[in-house]
Amino acid sequence: METRAAAPRRLIVAITGATGAVYGIRLLETLRRLGGVESHLLISSAGWLNIQHELQLSKEDVHPLADVVHSVRDVGASVASGSFSTDGMIVAPCSMKTLASIAHGLSDNLIARAADVTLKERRRLVLMVRETPLNLAHLRNMTAVTEMGGVIFPPLPAFYNQPASIDEMVDHTVARVLDLFALGPALSPAWPGLRNSPAE
Repeated sequence: METRAAAPRRLIVAITGATGAVYGIRLLETLRRLGGVESHLLISSAGWLNIQHELQLSKEDVHPLADVVHSVRDVGASVASGSFSTDGMIVAPCSMKTLASIAHGLSDNLIARAADVTLKERRRLVLMVRETPLNLAHLRNMTAVTEMGGVIFPPLPAFYNQPASIDEMVDHTVARVLDLFALGPALSPAWPGLRNSPAE
């Protein structure tokens, strides 16, 4: 009997118009360094504005970081179909507009459509939402996505590992996000417990 070849490991990375474009870029850089995962990149027009403003990067700098780049207007792209196998999708950062579109199933561009496909196929969807303070619409949309099986992952810096730089904070967050996909050995170190904690 003929056996089917295993599908390659694929991850969709989307960058939208919230502050924190560095998270999406660092995800791509980390995936490129790890190897073994085919990255599919989607960037909204507002996402490009933030990449240029926050990181001073151009399309010529960013596109080579991904294996495949899709236009957000191309709703006929491979990632728009559930028959295209992926390990899931990360929106990093995720604007409140994109969150709302995903929460309400609008599929009004390829980012929202790919996220909708990820949810309907019961694959992992991680939204690195960036806004503060949060209003009730934001909170309700986060609840809706969580109820559909998505993971809301605000990129909040951790201080228990005593980071020495912004880069270390970003790397730690990116490692924790990628660990959610079990692509290989854990990237973020396990919490060892507090040293010299008082005995009960």
